[in-house]
Amino acid sequence: MLKQNNKLRTFKTLNYHKAIRIPLLQFIIPLFLFTQISVKAQVNDGRLPLIIDTDTANEVDDLYAIVRAIAEPKFNILGITSAQFHTSPLATDSSVYESQRINERILKLMGQNAIPLPLGSNVPINNSTEPASSPASNFIVDMAHKLPAGQKLNVVVLGSCTNVASAILEDPSIIPQLKVHYLGFWHNVETNTYNKKEFNTGNDPKAVEILLNTEGLDLTVMTATTSQHLVFSKAEVDGNLKNRGGVSDYLINRWETYERWWTKEDPEKRSWIMWDVAIIEALARPELSKTETFLTPTENTQRLINIHTEIEVENMKTDFWQSLKKI
Repeated sequence: MLKQNNKLRTFKTLNYHKAIRIPLLQFIIPLFLFTQISVKAQVNDGRLPLIIDTDTANEVDDLYAIVRAIAEPKFNILGITSAQFHTSPLATDSSVYESQRINERILKLMGQNAIPLPLGSNVPINNSTEPASSPASNFIVDMAHKLPAGQKLNVVVLGSCTNVASAILEDPSIIPQLKVHYLGFWHNVETNTYNKKEFNTGNDPKAVEILLNTEGLDLTVMTATTSQHLVFSKAEVDGNLKNRGGVSDYLINRWETYERWWTKEDPEKRSWIMWDVAIIEALARPELSKTETFLTPTENTQRLINIHTEIEVENMKTDFWQSLKKI
């Protein structure tokens, strides 16, 4: 009798699973197809598809750049990835997590919780053939493959190049689908000479070399030489953001509490160079920046890249503040 009951129970169990299997498949398959359609719609909605890769916790200007980018209706921000900045004397041994936390806070304050925030690598690339893989580099690869034919994924690098260079090493087939906008190194327009002794470049020199040496990679650089001219005063920041609450007060607080370690000038922090804002503004308003084509440094693979050589500072500042009125 016990054996018969066990057989009966087994028969009923098998039939139960058969009964629910078809409804489950009917639910899962449409969900999968819906997800695929949603992703395609997300990357093909007519706006500029981009990923912002940023060492947000390193400084002040990254925060202002992120907020400006989110306020731009022309941008389709597919994700914001966090970057390491291990050479800063203020950085902990987990600098990428510091950037990640601030990215999360900004999106929460702006009510933009749907934007993905993949975590980047906490260490630079070790050699030119081995990626420092992370959720961020994987995300860049995935998004590049999801773009429709003929469309490029814009990756705006505001800090170290670790994540995008790793993505290229992980899957070189994405190179034709990428357009990298990098903020870094110094450049003399008249002599076409480069100085790589610059903070972003120094946080992952090997990653920068990968970008410069990768043939077929669409690379545009906002140099420190050009972006250094975009300067905000504390007075104008206060006038536009003070006591507005939310992310506006968060930006004010970041300016006031961050300890500027690289200079003893302007101890009261009356002004700040907005390096990262310059590259976002140039992408949002191309008419406010002049770009020219140059050969890469002599020590790199000789190929042509684009470099921002001039920016319209006052117009960029006006556009920035007008854009932030909408948030």
